[in-house]
Amino acid sequence: MFSRIELWLALLLAVAVGVAVFAGVRSPKATPEDELPSTFLSGPGGSKAVYDVLARLGQPVERRRTALFTLSRDARHRPALLVVIGPSLALQPAELEEVVSYLRSGGAVVAVGNAGGITACLGWESKESRKKGEVDSLVIASAWGLRLPPATRYLEPREASPEDTTPRWRAISELRKEGGCPALTPIATDTLLRAAFLHRPVIARLRYRGGGQAVLAADPEYFRNRRWRDSDVPVLVTPLLLPLPPRRGRVSWDEYHHGYGREGSIAGAMVGWLMRSPGGWAILQLVAVALVALAVAAVRFGPALTVIERRRRSPLEHLEALAAGLEGAAGVETAVGLILSGLRRRLSRSGYVPPPPSPGDAQQWLLALELATPTPRSRAAVRRLQQITTHPDKGGRGAERVLTAAQAVEDVWEELRPRTTRGAF
Repeated sequence: MFSRIELWLALLLAVAVGVAVFAGVRSPKATPEDELPSTFLSGPGGSKAVYDVLARLGQPVERRRTALFTLSRDARHRPALLVVIGPSLALQPAELEEVVSYLRSGGAVVAVGNAGGITACLGWESKESRKKGEVDSLVIASAWGLRLPPATRYLEPREASPEDTTPRWRAISELRKEGGCPALTPIATDTLLRAAFLHRPVIARLRYRGGGQAVLAADPEYFRNRRWRDSDVPVLVTPLLLPLPPRRGRVSWDEYHHGYGREGSIAGAMVGWLMRSPGGWAILQLVAVALVALAVAAVRFGPALTVIERRRRSPLEHLEALAAGLEGAAGVETAVGLILSGLRRRLSRSGYVPPPPSPGDAQQWLLALELATPTPRSRAAVRRLQQITTHPDKGGRGAERVLTAAQAVEDVWEELRPRTTRGAF
């Protein structure tokens, strides 16, 4: 039986698990509109379709899960094209400077949305089209007759002005003072897709000296799975994601700034939370108390405990118990008959004297058994059996008669049973 403390602990654990499950069910799920445009996500708002299309075209692709600090310096892992699609984490200033160095040395970048600050570093801004306080869709002008969905964002060139004091533009100004962004002046700007009414570019290509180029796309919607399924967006976007000759190499998709870095793991995050948070310390203390309680309540260790040795009863003890039971039921004659029938069965298997054809021939069988016994002790025991069966009054009372018959049968069997010798094996 469980103690009251154990029952309360089990009830508390069940309540905690139920609350956790209820909170997980009731927690808000990410909608397709809020889903990250990551190549790991296959939902409507993800970008796994873009990655799979390039892989099926035979283009080497990879998911970059490290920061961009060594983008231009690591020649072994230098990609032919870097794709950054609307990450949720902003790039560090050192990463932006590394991207600029990569473009200056002939690299190619596809920056979608704000691209973690790349679009702003290159002198452009991705802005929403708003009408009366609501997001307004832009009608796209396409010269190729493609069926393209409306866009909600467009590109606008912008330079950091002295009166602009926002943190983002202050960081850009610092980079430009250090020689990062200002030295990267495009030699040509091509509008690949523009809004029909605003005449603003939606997708633009910037070319730089040394062969570097950057494709800026204002709307991440053109890189999501749902648009690649129900429109002609793949025909427009796929050529932009392929390295132009003579570039050869991998197309690297930035997943680090979507939160898929290699540094973290579920186990590491859980251990870190347990070690840093008060709730984690409380859980660790409860686990320690539970382990101590389990150790205290465990079975003692060491040698086995001595127990009472239980010996099985001998055949004679069984016969005495049977005789006592039959005596209580007034079955003395039945007990004597059963004892004799057991002796006849055992001796017939040994080949001494065959059993009588009927129970009434027990006297004839005992006479034959007396003649077949080889020792005086066995013959004396057979005579006692004859006296018990033929003269019941001379055998004593019921219990004594049954016990005498059992002892006589045991003496006969001990004298006549087969002997097992070493030579028999």
